[in-house]
Amino acid sequence: MIALAPDMPNASTTRTSMPVAVHVLGLSVFALGTSEFMLSGLLQPIARDMGVSIPQAGLLVSAFAIGMVVGAPLLAAATLRLPRRTTLVVLLAVFGLGQVAGALAPTYGVLFASRVVSALACAGFWAVGAAVAVSLVPVDARARAMAIMIGGLSIANIAGVPAGALLGQHAGWRAAFWAVAALSAVGLAGVLALVPATKPTTGEDAPRLRAELRIYRDRQVWLALVTTALNAAAVFCLFSYLAPLLTETAGLEESWVPTVLALFGVGALIGATIGGRVADAHLFGTMYGGIGASAVVLAALALTADMAVVAVGLALLLGVAAFMTAPALNARMFNLANAAPTLAGATTTAAFNIGNTIGPWLGGLVIAAGWGYPAVAWLGALLAALAVGTTAVASRLHRGPSRVVAGSAGAAVRTPSQVG
Repeated sequence: MIALAPDMPNASTTRTSMPVAVHVLGLSVFALGTSEFMLSGLLQPIARDMGVSIPQAGLLVSAFAIGMVVGAPLLAAATLRLPRRTTLVVLLAVFGLGQVAGALAPTYGVLFASRVVSALACAGFWAVGAAVAVSLVPVDARARAMAIMIGGLSIANIAGVPAGALLGQHAGWRAAFWAVAALSAVGLAGVLALVPATKPTTGEDAPRLRAELRIYRDRQVWLALVTTALNAAAVFCLFSYLAPLLTETAGLEESWVPTVLALFGVGALIGATIGGRVADAHLFGTMYGGIGASAVVLAALALTADMAVVAVGLALLLGVAAFMTAPALNARMFNLANAAPTLAGATTTAAFNIGNTIGPWLGGLVIAAGWGYPAVAWLGALLAALAVGTTAVASRLHRGPSRVVAGSAGAAVRTPSQVG
């Protein structure tokens, strides 16, 4: 049994290798990510089967995101002193059961509730899993470790989401939920077999919720939260309605949707790989580049949404831009909240999913107002531009003194070179 600490990685970790446990966590995230994002390719069959509108079906995306927002901090606090591997196993089991409930849901309300329950478990897994991942590597490899976990989301978009769309078209949308339940069982087995067993620290080293909550006294933490939320809202405002945009505005056949979603996933994997390689050395540069590129791509998509070939290419580029930023945003929060890794992971998870909640909701309002799917892309571009602005503010403050919590026993002032 070993206890994991955020700044005491295994001595065998090097710049060129990652502990196998980090890869296992990325594999588990593949199942979580498939469930989280697959509804983008299932909105139309779900809406038809449940007798609801496309915007109402889109609220299922927001339901999952709401569960993530609520679940991340609550479960992080509740499991703070529990063994991390045990926590991960329980959360994966609950997540799998949530998928089964979704597959069997007789009504829209039951399906909505199953998404919230699954999201609560998913949020807890992300918060604890991210803390485990960064605890196994040196500080200057945190973005790379997070890129591997985020890579699970990317592969979910390449393989899991298109496969879910295909299942929805040929075997019914419920088959996609059964498939994710099976994937979660595989992830659970991997965690049991390969993630190091841990035991809670005791005495003076034991984590204390009140001490970890001190991270929220730092304005940089709040700026990082807002930036992450705006970036996520910008991307998922459009991504949640990408399938109907492609079919109703660009004129593609519905059978093309899985292919385009796979291209988005390919872009996401490319972006996460690039971000993981450069963010540790160029954190703010990666944030500026990724968020700014998302704004440009979304604006271009708004202008060319009726051109099928261009829209498909821009979907690929949006995946690159959006996921290139993710490792940097995660690493930024862990660097700011170094003494509270579980809450740092929970805060980042909540921030991403605040954006995932607001984005589809705002996009649904735009559609319901009759402004069309290109207007959703314009809204995404505006949100991304706002995220560039908050990044600029954070970068300016970064040059001054920081009030980041450096130890669980209290706060300490850290120099700019030590933070982010």
